[in-house]
Amino acid sequence: MTIDYSLYLVTGRDLLPEGMTYLDSLEESLRGGVTIVQIREKKADTLEFFEIARQSKTLCDKYKVPLVINDRVDIALAVQADGVHLGQTDMPVHVARTLLPPNAIIGVSCNNLDHLKKAVEDRVDYIGIGAVWITNTKELTNPVIGVRGVGSFLSALDGTDVKAVAIGGIKSDNFLRTLHGSVSPSGHRLDGVAVVSEIVASRDPYRSARTLREAYTSWSAQLANQEKAWSAPMYTTDSVKAGVIGLIRAIRDHNPLVHQITNVVVTNQSANVTLALGASPIMATAPEEMEDLSRVLGALLINFGTVTDKEGMVPAGKYANRESKPVVFDPVGVGATQFRRRTAAHLLDNWQASVIKGNAAELSALAKSEEVQAKGVDSVGSGFVDPAKFVKELALRERCVIALTGPTDWVSDGVTVIKLDNGHKLLGNITGSGCMVGTCIATFCAGAWTQASIEDSFGKLVRGDMLLGAVGGILVLTIAAEIAASRPEVRGSGTFFSALMDELYNLTPDTVLERAKVQVF
Repeated sequence: MTIDYSLYLVTGRDLLPEGMTYLDSLEESLRGGVTIVQIREKKADTLEFFEIARQSKTLCDKYKVPLVINDRVDIALAVQADGVHLGQTDMPVHVARTLLPPNAIIGVSCNNLDHLKKAVEDRVDYIGIGAVWITNTKELTNPVIGVRGVGSFLSALDGTDVKAVAIGGIKSDNFLRTLHGSVSPSGHRLDGVAVVSEIVASRDPYRSARTLREAYTSWSAQLANQEKAWSAPMYTTDSVKAGVIGLIRAIRDHNPLVHQITNVVVTNQSANVTLALGASPIMATAPEEMEDLSRVLGALLINFGTVTDKEGMVPAGKYANRESKPVVFDPVGVGATQFRRRTAAHLLDNWQASVIKGNAAELSALAKSEEVQAKGVDSVGSGFVDPAKFVKELALRERCVIALTGPTDWVSDGVTVIKLDNGHKLLGNITGSGCMVGTCIATFCAGAWTQASIEDSFGKLVRGDMLLGAVGGILVLTIAAEIAASRPEVRGSGTFFSALMDELYNLTPDTVLERAKVQVF
């Protein structure tokens, strides 16, 4: 039997809504697209467990969906289930294997890499990785792994035929984040996602299951299309320049709304930069506004330079993901304190960034590298030995575009690397120049979103060309800086800033095309 683990239902009768019977809920979820079912009954006595499992097996057979039993090998044998799922304190795998038929499925829960290593040695069919999110359906005895922590488990499965299913607190509002973020640097992905309350506690389990199943199918199809596109070169120097010119026009034609949760130092500058480029800024931070704003914005920028609006940053990113909108993350000074590092990790575990922009120290801290050190919000030293390799690897790990800013800027989506050599040293002498780059990137990502034609549900995470958005945002600011610095009235940082705003406002597509210094690798 070929097992489809994509939508893995774990039952829990105590979660059923009033008026919904267990068998009705199970059948509706099977009709909706559940691909494998695990019966989990921690409080039932043996006879009750047997009856539940027997009736469940009848329904699963009707829909040709495999049934596994949690913990109880005897029940699995009694109802001729397709296999068992074992926890770390349940019967050892090698013993269960001797009792079950040769083709029985055996899965094991894994919360750390030692668990995984043992499961691989025991030749299990699949592992359950979790808990990925905080969950109320099961008392946790181990720490939450987090979406971005799943990648290390998947890396450890490279070269094996063991399948991987994520479990723990997975619901409709984090389902795509779980799929998209749970990927190893080598591209190893989840084979499925296990859900409990999202379906079992639903008053419409058919619709709940169908929604999740369609989201998974769309995600898989989009990845296949993406990999096919990546097999051939997608960008050239000329195509990058032409793409940026197209985004400049899209921004000025459509005036997208750019929502910015940014630090108090640069709020005014960032709003004016947005206006100068032809977009509309809104600088809102209240959590209560985020759902409504997500429906009308063109892109979201989250800049946590003063880390005072975390309560708004979490829902803002989630709602932007849900509404197909780009999310640009600027982790200002993330390497300066433990608090900033924890905050960045929390945010990236809760939503998927489209672009992460930072200087060498910030991105080094995010990557947990010691190659570049931080001094407050600034970098110390000469930077990365191989910046192209660094941005490419971090883009693969974070599953988004990485923009490394500095004297030379580097941008990558994990496949293509683009080097940008525009700019002027006076940018380093004005407050918030790095934050203004983030604003420009968010504005250009809004332009890319406006241009995009992708309509499927996976577009919630990748809609529009975010690589061009990041490149365009960097180019307009650095080219405007070059022109501003050459003006005769510019005598220092004060006059430079005013000239910079003017040049951003007056920048033409022809000027960008003429001056852009772009190399594609």
